[in-house]
Amino acid sequence: MKTINGPAVFLAQFIGAEAPFNSLKSICAWAKEMGFEGVQIPTTDNRFIDLQKAAESKTYADEIKGTVEEAGLQITELSTHLQGQLVAVNPAYDLLFDGFAPEKYRQNPAARKEWAVQQLKYAAQASYNLGLKAHATFSGALLWPLVYPWPQRPAGIVEEGFTELAKRWSPILDVFDSYGVDLCYEIHPGEDLHDGITYEMFLEKVNNHPRACLLYDPSHFVLQCLDYLAYIDHYHERIKMFHVKDAEFNPTGKQGVYGGYQSWVDRAGRFRSLGDGQVNFKSVFSKLTAYGFEGWAVMEWECALKNADDGAREGAQFIKDHIIRVTDKAFDDFASSGTNEELNKKFIGLD
Repeated sequence: MKTINGPAVFLAQFIGAEAPFNSLKSICAWAKEMGFEGVQIPTTDNRFIDLQKAAESKTYADEIKGTVEEAGLQITELSTHLQGQLVAVNPAYDLLFDGFAPEKYRQNPAARKEWAVQQLKYAAQASYNLGLKAHATFSGALLWPLVYPWPQRPAGIVEEGFTELAKRWSPILDVFDSYGVDLCYEIHPGEDLHDGITYEMFLEKVNNHPRACLLYDPSHFVLQCLDYLAYIDHYHERIKMFHVKDAEFNPTGKQGVYGGYQSWVDRAGRFRSLGDGQVNFKSVFSKLTAYGFEGWAVMEWECALKNADDGAREGAQFIKDHIIRVTDKAFDDFASSGTNEELNKKFIGLD
């Protein structure tokens, strides 16, 4: 067993135009003040990190690392969620996802995809230069419009979609492997990898690639009515990252999982600040600790009700209160009679 690292915070939801959220140095000072020990950095904003430069210049990567460490923090991982989304986009979503790419790649799906693939490859090298062991991303989705089988899905289309998804990701996974970094897919609605079954389908297509790992976030499973504790039992060997995010699901006689096109505040399933939702984090932390999870507990704040500063400050303390400092001895050692091979043999009837 190992004590989980933390608390850390994913910066994506806090980045903004005003201080202290508009530069890496100032947002790290804020994170430290909130009580965090690490930061997970998104890579689409050059004010915080120039991903290509971090990949191509170890000196620059060391400067980024130094800025974070000056605040008394560590970089936990980098994130390419938005770029990963663009590796695979169903044409129905072209216009909506175009905004994730630089303007010169918009309205050109092929060029946009190639940009996204290169971004992932830069992320592998940048992670290596920063001394990181895991990286967060999305899988993208070719099949999401078909998630509910109406009209009837054409025969073979799911197989074809996962074959193509694997074809796009396999070379990226190989690059991550060459740098010794695990690529962790956040299993998430809107992605082709949105539950355990879809992850297994993908894993089979990439020949169980050793770097095709998981970012575990129980909040998304609450909203799917999926057993998020049993999920850890199934996939603990592949879980290399952990987002600590809370959620609640309160169905009514008028709406359920699909939410009736309502805003986040009015949905039956919604994300909450840590401790305000329904996730059993005592059991989550216990399972991950027992299975030897070696990564960071990273708060991802997405709450439609609570002020972000309050959510961050409370979230840091919440994670601290849930991290289990593992024991270095058995509780019943006081009653041990010692090790005696001859006694053992006699006890079980061996002469």
